[in-house]
Amino acid sequence: MNYFFTGKFIKKGILKTEIQIESSANIKSGRRFGIIFSGLLLMVVIFLILDVFFGSVTIKASEVIKVFFTSTHSNFETIILKFRLPKAITALTVGVGLSLSGLQMQTVFRNPMAGPYVLGISSGASLGVAFVILGFSQNISPESLNGLGNWILVAASWVGAGAVMLLIMIISSKVKDIMTILILGIMLSSGISAIVTIMQYFSNETMLKAYVIWTMGSLGNLTVSQVNVLLISVSAGVILSLFSSKMLNALLLGENYASSIGLNVRFARVVIFVCTSILAGSVTAFCGPIGFIGIAVPHIARILFKTSDHKVLIPGTILTGGAVMLLSDIISQLPGSESVLPINAVTSLIGIPVVIWVIFHNRKYSGSF
Repeated sequence: MNYFFTGKFIKKGILKTEIQIESSANIKSGRRFGIIFSGLLLMVVIFLILDVFFGSVTIKASEVIKVFFTSTHSNFETIILKFRLPKAITALTVGVGLSLSGLQMQTVFRNPMAGPYVLGISSGASLGVAFVILGFSQNISPESLNGLGNWILVAASWVGAGAVMLLIMIISSKVKDIMTILILGIMLSSGISAIVTIMQYFSNETMLKAYVIWTMGSLGNLTVSQVNVLLISVSAGVILSLFSSKMLNALLLGENYASSIGLNVRFARVVIFVCTSILAGSVTAFCGPIGFIGIAVPHIARILFKTSDHKVLIPGTILTGGAVMLLSDIISQLPGSESVLPINAVTSLIGIPVVIWVIFHNRKYSGSF
């Protein structure tokens, strides 16, 4: 009898010790996550401030600060409040939108190379924009649209991105090989590009110029009303992303496992499908196709947090994406020079090394894929 109670006591002691160890590990992880989140948030704030301070026109720091606290009615006030500040907010929003869409696609397709640019989602959004810009007889460009026209442009981009996303999902339900899906996504993107090329061929010179400039990608050509539409659209996508964190965690181990724990896989795919279309489509509508952010940033977030829990990864990706895009915009300004680099060139230089590293090392952070 004594042995029985002694054994029971030992078992309880072991269980208590295991709970204490697990609780201690969770506390340490929580502290580490808190430090990383604080560091990323600080980087976002610093880069946002620097993005406002730097530009092709050299403005003293004291003049920049004066603009925010006093009404100077100077050219500096126009440059900072009408151009630099909206551009910095746009960069932050673009980084969030593209990074989250990439994270969701990598999880759904369980493919580290999935992203809005690779799978043709951005190409689909571009096709929607092409129908708006190239499909009318008058001169229409993203910069010339106002009011309802902004929403028409965004809606067309959503439809294009959604159509490609739907097609990719149908293909993925029939074809299980990841590399085949990637190849088909690239081929689909090439096919869409061919359609756009035909539309360009039959367009007049003015519309063609407007579309070509848009395809180069830019963060600084948005009006205040367009920035507002972009913020509203991406905010809606972020809310849907936060709502889908549990769904994404369940889908990490495959659809069969997700179904076995009670997840409605079809509903989950529709929510993620709508969310990705809104995020990637909204960004592409106003800023053009911007590559490598959607692929690279989710991997950077996984490296930093060393977890596959989307309750951590989603806010982590939001902050990381915002910081990376703001840094890219600062670099593109070539501080101290009057020249400005295309934003796509900078994001490619930042994103390509990350993608190459992932391919060669084939890392799977915490069983992410």
